[in-house]
Amino acid sequence: MAANAAEIDGSALSVLWGVPFAGILLSIALMPLFLPSFWHHHFGKVAAGWALAFLVPFAITFGPPAAGVSFIHALVAEYIPFVILLTALFTVAGGIYIRGNLHGSPGLNTAILAIGAVLASFMGTTGASMLLIRPLIRANDHRKHMAHVVVFFIFIVSNAGGSLTPLGDPPLFLGFLKGVTFFWTVQHIFTETLFLVGVLLVIFYFLDSWFFGRSGEMRREDPTPDNTGPQGIGFEGKGNFVLLLAIVALVLMSGMWKSDVQWVIAGAHVGLPGLVRDIGLIVVAIVSLQVTPKLVHEKNQFSWGPMQEVAKLFAGIFLTIIPVIAMLKAGVNGPFGAIVSAVTRPDGSPDPAMYFWAAGALSSFLDNAPTYLVFFNTAGGDPAVLMTTLAPTLAAISAGAVFMGANTYIGNAPNMMVKAIAEDRGVKMPSFFGYMAWSGCVLIPLFVIMTLIWFR
Repeated sequence: MAANAAEIDGSALSVLWGVPFAGILLSIALMPLFLPSFWHHHFGKVAAGWALAFLVPFAITFGPPAAGVSFIHALVAEYIPFVILLTALFTVAGGIYIRGNLHGSPGLNTAILAIGAVLASFMGTTGASMLLIRPLIRANDHRKHMAHVVVFFIFIVSNAGGSLTPLGDPPLFLGFLKGVTFFWTVQHIFTETLFLVGVLLVIFYFLDSWFFGRSGEMRREDPTPDNTGPQGIGFEGKGNFVLLLAIVALVLMSGMWKSDVQWVIAGAHVGLPGLVRDIGLIVVAIVSLQVTPKLVHEKNQFSWGPMQEVAKLFAGIFLTIIPVIAMLKAGVNGPFGAIVSAVTRPDGSPDPAMYFWAAGALSSFLDNAPTYLVFFNTAGGDPAVLMTTLAPTLAAISAGAVFMGANTYIGNAPNMMVKAIAEDRGVKMPSFFGYMAWSGCVLIPLFVIMTLIWFR
């Protein structure tokens, strides 16, 4: 009964059941811009309000047991593993401090962005962003024009670089939880990622060289003088690199270890490998907090604020998305039949180009993790089919959700975190629409080229 209750008949639902999901995503998009003080103090209450706006009517309409089963299923199957991984990555990255100050030349800046792109797929876009944004800003604080450096950092490190493994970006980890194998993404969108990151690095190098060579670019006084001695650059909290490897090993283990031992909770299957992974990640986070010197956390300005915000908001998202996924699973017979038809060719086969742009457009203005889930289920939701017969479609969904999260500040969680850190350090960042002008001029033409080459 629990398993059946967890499967909602989406074709019988009204599109109005999607209002709480749209409401929470619009709140995330607009409230920080128009009601920043209210949002800062009450975002958790807003998320809880939208979650109740779904659960209470659902319990009244379908009965409290059905609502309870849906709640537990979303919690156990997706939300808890998702938050545990993010917390582990956030904690370990916050325990590594890069000391010293480099000279922010075009060559060095490009190298840091390239290193960040590689790290992003192994320690997450959030982890890589938090590790590198502060030393990158310190390296360039002798320059008057720094906004473009941070903008390209968001493009490359906070988004595109995390496209190769489930550790890289939340959408891919959700796909991993759904059954997509660990190395599937790197096997199917490596070329696309190499193209996007490579072209962005070339564009950045020439743009940064132009700014660097302008008269009056250098400040009279460098706020943090460059280190020239052999001991100038180094790492503190080095033990966290070992813990980072432990995170990678735990996630790999959970995807490769097959076990018949499992528990069924409200229709959600909890396997032994997944349970071991989650317990191991919790242990890694605790060990990181214990072994990291307090001074390292202070230098990194480490706090739980960003992680608390992500956890609270995604709790609401994972609940309110339940009826939306059910309606999309209903296909052309469901309330969202028009969306399914738009990404489907006349012969009934999926159109990778439309999936790429549809997943990307929603990821630009909403959040790329639930957007990935929506289109994953629109394409059928069967990982075995999506990884083989419909591999071009899954590649398009993955690329759209990860790459186009860079189109706006709100497309991916690290975008806003990087912007906030940069502004706190005195960098005058573009406005919401000013940033979109950057992404429109730089990213959109590259996405058009990628569509013509890979997603036709």
